Amino acid sequence: MSTPKKLSALTRVPLRQAWKHEAGEFTPWLAQPENLERLSEELGLSELTCIATEHWVGDFKLDMLCSDGSDQVIIENQLEETNHKHLGQLIAYAAGVGAKKIIWIAESFRPEHAAALQFLNENSNEGLAFFGVQIELWRIGSSSLAPKFEVIVKPDNWTRIGREQARVATGSSPIKQLQLKLWQTLVKSLLKSAPRIKPYAPRAQHWLNCPIGRAGMLLSITANSREKRLGVELYINDAESKSQFAALLAQRKSIESKLGFELDWQELPDAHACRIAYWRPDSPIEDESKWKTYQEWIAEHILKMDEVLRPIVKSLP
Repeated sequence: MSTPKKLSALTRVPLRQAWKHEAGEFTPWLAQPENLERLSEELGLSELTCIATEHWVGDFKLDMLCSDGSDQVIIENQLEETNHKHLGQLIAYAAGVGAKKIIWIAESFRPEHAAALQFLNENSNEGLAFFGVQIELWRIGSSSLAPKFEVIVKPDNWTRIGREQARVATGSSPIKQLQLKLWQTLVKSLLKSAPRIKPYAPRAQHWLNCPIGRAGMLLSITANSREKRLGVELYINDAESKSQFAALLAQRKSIESKLGFELDWQELPDAHACRIAYWRPDSPIEDESKWKTYQEWIAEHILKMDEVLRPIVKSLP
């Protein structure tokens, strides 16, 4: 008879063993890109970028101001059980910076506070999302401490998608309804063919945005019904969009060589934003029999643009 293997015990450790202070130790740890990336994955959000820590909102300091590429995101931290004070701060900070996504991280959540976040999700408009995240520390035997994010509260996306579909069906044009259907189908397809691409929630509009790891820049998939063409583009809408466009344009030959195709470089001198695009002509979305072909084309080119452009845009000043 074989001797049973000896297994180590998994032990939960108080947060203060790793981080003595929220502002001085935990927030800087969370602000590191790799930790925000892990948090984003757990929440099912597009990639978060830290804009500022200890950000002043009136006379008070918000723990972390972030962006997911299109919306302001705030994070409020606690190294203990949730309390009423932090719930109030969360609402005040969200209003103060105009945040669309609100994340509360704590060692544990009181049932009343989890219920409050769920109530806010159920009764807020479509643009707002509240998340409750439990941060845990674990050790196996005498191993190093391992952090774990446990999502306690998040929006019911199924309900929100249903509301969006109902709103579009009753108040939008046939082409808007078709655009929403195209994007919803595409998101499901990308989940299998290009899982590293994380699109935002589909809307009844002619574009679908995806993060590229830098605030003020997005990878965007477009469907122009009038010109009957699809596009995959880098959309630059940063405060320094023109100088960033110029910096990328200076690398045009190298970028296009790595991509394997030429781009349409649009500085848009009369607008604040700029775009760098690749087009697929003769692609009317009204012909749903061709959607599978469109999805394959989009997946191939957005993956290539993400691969080539992501490290370049991250390295820009």
